[in-house]
Amino acid sequence: MSKVYQSAKDALADVKDGSKIMFGGFGLCGIPENMIEELARKGTKDITVISNNCGNAGRGLAKLLKTRQVSKAYCSYVGGNPDLEAQILSGEVKVELNPQGTLVERIRAKGSGLGGFLTPTGVGTPIAEGKPTFEQDGRTFILETALGADYAMIRALKGDTEGNLVFNKSARNFSPLMAMAADCTIAEVEELVEPGEIGPDEIHLPGIFVQRIFQGAKFDNPIEKRTTRSNEKQELGKIGPTDGPLTRRQIAWRASKELPDNGYVNLGIGVPTLVADYLEPERGIRLHSENGVLGVGPYPTDEQVDYYLINAGKETITLNPGGSTFDSSTSFAMIRGGHLDWAILGALQVSQKGDLANWMIPGKKVNGMGGAMDLAAGARNTMILTTHTDKKGNPKLVDDCEFPLTAQGTVNRVITDLAVISIDDDGFKVEEMIAGITRDELQAKTGAKLRFSENLKVLEVPAV
Repeated sequence: MSKVYQSAKDALADVKDGSKIMFGGFGLCGIPENMIEELARKGTKDITVISNNCGNAGRGLAKLLKTRQVSKAYCSYVGGNPDLEAQILSGEVKVELNPQGTLVERIRAKGSGLGGFLTPTGVGTPIAEGKPTFEQDGRTFILETALGADYAMIRALKGDTEGNLVFNKSARNFSPLMAMAADCTIAEVEELVEPGEIGPDEIHLPGIFVQRIFQGAKFDNPIEKRTTRSNEKQELGKIGPTDGPLTRRQIAWRASKELPDNGYVNLGIGVPTLVADYLEPERGIRLHSENGVLGVGPYPTDEQVDYYLINAGKETITLNPGGSTFDSSTSFAMIRGGHLDWAILGALQVSQKGDLANWMIPGKKVNGMGGAMDLAAGARNTMILTTHTDKKGNPKLVDDCEFPLTAQGTVNRVITDLAVISIDDDGFKVEEMIAGITRDELQAKTGAKLRFSENLKVLEVPAV
């Protein structure tokens, strides 16, 4: 029986209300646009969605949220998706938030015929509540179960009539893994060719995992965050003391000086992404992005913008020479396997024990943890970049985190707009502080006891 269908309408004809569907894509990159449009057209209801992001601001899967076609969502990140966040808080949509690496691995486990797996990600956080735990080699692990679906709807650059698929750069992400985990995988491709036109070593996903395939009628290729740079080189001002709080870029510049030459580093969303602007090429630092990119380069010029190449913050990027793209499972093997030297993240709160909270304010804000739980638990070192206090003046550095934890005891460096602080068994230790603040003033802005290094230095940064 032929796997080839003429359109999304034909391929989705038997998809019923109440279906559990996996959707490939990261943000809006690599989403199955034609199938999402068809589900919206036919009004399929009570859909359980499995997707990393569930669309954004009316685009992608957010179209199905706006028409109230989704009843439950398995995802890792809600930030930037006001439709989903509002429906979660109102109770209209049930949600199961998973650390991104756990979501990936649950899907991979199902496709590999495994019932589940053990992971340290989420230990000591709300994610672990009600789940069995095990001790191994002195470390606590959570038991996570496999996750499958009735359908996987994915997109590829090219496919043949056998169902063999080729993906394009960071548009690969979850799609190959979802294809393995569903009862029926439907692929929409930009180009449909005959068997043999794709070389055997060029195939990213063998056709055994694909039951239906069609050539998409239209691809809008929406870019969530078109981020560019000018061709002009940014000049740094003279490095020296500053009386006032550091700017976001000054925090990022100072963080760049903590990183080892030739290291592998992941930059979280927000201020951490700015660190890339201050890494000189000769230092050989390779930047990793959890959506499946290693060797992230500078932001593109207008001419270089590529829909298929984004970072985990959904910003357009370039690849440095020697860079590579891969699926989400490979990406999180790099993270969870301890292959990253540093993870640099933002924070809502950091405790003096090195605990991190950065994904949720109960009843007010639901961001989701994205890849942060995996990064904080898996990287060899974790650095936090944040303001010293929140907008209301409340300390972000505290004795114990009040907000739900991202990870326990993994943070060992914090750079705020006022100080550089290390964390050891005795708590916070100030290594550097801006010239315009006293020790007592810094302590008053901190919700935990500070120690000051015997070699305390004035924090010096350029004018950026």
